[in-house]
Amino acid sequence: MTSYVDTHIHLDFLTAPGPLLAEARSAGVGAWIVPGVSPERWTDLLAIAEQHAGVYAAPGIHPQSASRCEKSHLEELRRLLDHPKVVALGEVGLDRQVESPWQIQEEVFVEMVRLALEMDKPLLIHARRSTDRILELLQREGGGRRGGIFHAFSGSLETARKIIDMGFALGIGGVVTFPSAKRLPEVVRAVPAEALVLETDAPDMTPDPYRGQPNRPVYLTLVADRLAELRGWSLAETARITTENSRRILRLA
Repeated sequence: MTSYVDTHIHLDFLTAPGPLLAEARSAGVGAWIVPGVSPERWTDLLAIAEQHAGVYAAPGIHPQSASRCEKSHLEELRRLLDHPKVVALGEVGLDRQVESPWQIQEEVFVEMVRLALEMDKPLLIHARRSTDRILELLQREGGGRRGGIFHAFSGSLETARKIIDMGFALGIGGVVTFPSAKRLPEVVRAVPAEALVLETDAPDMTPDPYRGQPNRPVYLTLVADRLAELRGWSLAETARITTENSRRILRLA
């Protein structure tokens, strides 16, 4: 059976990730993408990717770290994007609920998009109350030429279609398992199969029935179960389709 890919997991925030990865691997998860949050953590990202089979890094500058971005960080990031285990630039975007000034967030995000295009890497997009502006900036900068994944998507079908038309996939995580989730299940049913990838965002966004506890890599299977139910796919089909999508977008071997 084709194994699952977790396209967004913060392994550098997990204590002793090795046993947690082994647990997930035994449940059918075979690859993990670890996004960056701040320049200070890039070394940890690369170390984890180098230490564990199937783990890849996606260093970038999260909007909450935008006000700390310096020119030297961009130069370092350009160098890191050449590393063989770096498959994307992330987690980057805009967020109206963090303290970084909006103008600085936009400036840093544009730098990230331009760097991704220069280095031919997909983007892992963080969008909170900012999707329309992100799409405007992506269109202006030509970011759709390389595409990527909108992490933790939970928006409307109209928004999902705009994202897909721009050349991006939707990262589906724990929210889709929540009994209170109404909009996201409808989106999952309606969008093209090639637009769907899986993620945990561990240690955050824990799926039902474990909400309130730290998320674990193995819980990706709960997201996959719900996706299979919504699409009417078998688990083997869910693994094959979402893994093929992830490998195409991220150019995984």
